[in-house]
Amino acid sequence: MTTTRRSGGEILIDELVRHGTDRIFGVPGESYLAALDALHGRNDIAFVICRQEGGAAMMAEADGKLTGRPGVCFVTRGPGATNASAGVHIARQDSTPMILLVGQIAREARDREAFQEVDYRQMFGGIAKWVAEIEDARRIPEYLHRAFMTATTGRPGPVVLALPEDMLTDEVMTEPGRPWQQVRAHPDPAAVETTMTWLGEAERPLVILGGGGWDQDAVTALRRFVEANDLPTAVGFRRQDYLDNTHRCYVGDIGIGANPKLLERLDHADLLLVIGARLGEMTSDGYTRLGLPRPKQRMIQVLNGPEELGRVYQPDLLIQASPGPFVEALAARGPLASRTWALGTADGHAAYLENIAPLEIPGNVQMPAIMAELRATLPAEAIVTNGAGNYSAWCNRFYSYRAFRSQLAPTSGSMGYGLPAAIAAKLAHPDRPVVCFAGDGCFLMTGQELATACQQRLAIVILVFNNGMYGTIRMHQEREYPTRVYGTELANPDFARLAEAHGALGLRVERTEAFAPAFAQALAADRPALIEIVMDQEAITPRQSLSAIRAAALARQKG
Repeated sequence: MTTTRRSGGEILIDELVRHGTDRIFGVPGESYLAALDALHGRNDIAFVICRQEGGAAMMAEADGKLTGRPGVCFVTRGPGATNASAGVHIARQDSTPMILLVGQIAREARDREAFQEVDYRQMFGGIAKWVAEIEDARRIPEYLHRAFMTATTGRPGPVVLALPEDMLTDEVMTEPGRPWQQVRAHPDPAAVETTMTWLGEAERPLVILGGGGWDQDAVTALRRFVEANDLPTAVGFRRQDYLDNTHRCYVGDIGIGANPKLLERLDHADLLLVIGARLGEMTSDGYTRLGLPRPKQRMIQVLNGPEELGRVYQPDLLIQASPGPFVEALAARGPLASRTWALGTADGHAAYLENIAPLEIPGNVQMPAIMAELRATLPAEAIVTNGAGNYSAWCNRFYSYRAFRSQLAPTSGSMGYGLPAAIAAKLAHPDRPVVCFAGDGCFLMTGQELATACQQRLAIVILVFNNGMYGTIRMHQEREYPTRVYGTELANPDFARLAEAHGALGLRVERTEAFAPAFAQALAADRPALIEIVMDQEAITPRQSLSAIRAAALARQKG
């Protein structure tokens, strides 16, 4: 027990630092003034002042993705917490360690529907791994330790802690907690032996990567394993940075708009080795690609959370293990004696390269050509972020991710993620180039965080694709209700001038040839830079124009 009395706010901040937290993302609120006061004058932890709690929570989620330790977000009660729920949902679906701290009403006012009162156990119970309210300041170290362990152990995810404002002002003496420890589940040696045996028996194996809990050591061991055995390796939706896309074993991503040749390979595989991936709706095309609940192919599925084992699929072999220990065990076994699939692996990588080759799309801006230029210009360590929308096809399909944690994109499909993620990325890695992709609708979901980027003087580059509509919904609208356009048109600001008003560099590109000099200027800026790219509405997907989608829907209706 310490001999010095401290406020609950001071204990909270001391414990966060003890657990390795170096920054908190948040919007200030009167419900946690004592914690804000405890941050005053400290140089071992920073408070990143954000403009809306949704953006703050997305920054914390991105920070958790990048670092492997829980990203921390602090918001006030009621509206602050409800705004932050978008980031908590991303952390849940993306399996990202994150802790949301919520200032709460005073304990004595509970259950009266006091000002901004919310029962956070009910509110977040379905999307967080654990939700609790700290009643006694002396137990803050206990709760914080459990929060960090819960967020990182098994399948990573978000934890929510509510902090009554009067608890944060209580002055108590308490024992400091121990720093959280990384705990990894190791595979049963017999399961590793079976995996190698089944691989040796296969003629058309396919490795699929996904999920959370990966780190640099894990992807390094994975590369050794697939390289030694010439194994064709695909990744799940928005997990493209788990294997260098230029590696000869990389065959593409199984997500929205996947390469038809990769899907054909998936259909004809006789063994699927699925490491970390839950094979969710986006990766499985609405749970239709593999057979449900029993996959049509022989399948080994490796998951780090016991609650996920057999939850959706019933594979031939289920293994509870963290990605790192499992691939390390495989890599230690050395190469298989027979690798009859090696030529097929080379074909798979060739098909991937063919799929990212420039093609022509409608309009004066040819994004496939611009993406080829970005692949050639940006270094491997560059971090590319995006939110949700059809514009993300340009970076998801045509950019090659060559380094681990060079992609920050929500598997949850949340709009508005790109800009907050870019801010978190630049704070975590100030020496790495950071480029954000955002649609016009996506950007304005969290566009106010451009003020945060400017306040922090973060030299990020934001590409805003302006086609004057919610493009993904318009595409679905034309497929289901062709010509009946309603509720998807957008009247947008001048994004370049909006950027300048914030203090950022603002540029506008209307033709392909104007992009390269604009991007060079943006990269050279010592502040945030935004390039508005004016897109033709017809360029809705790389493979099909808006008119073609409409014509096909009309023909289907007539037929």
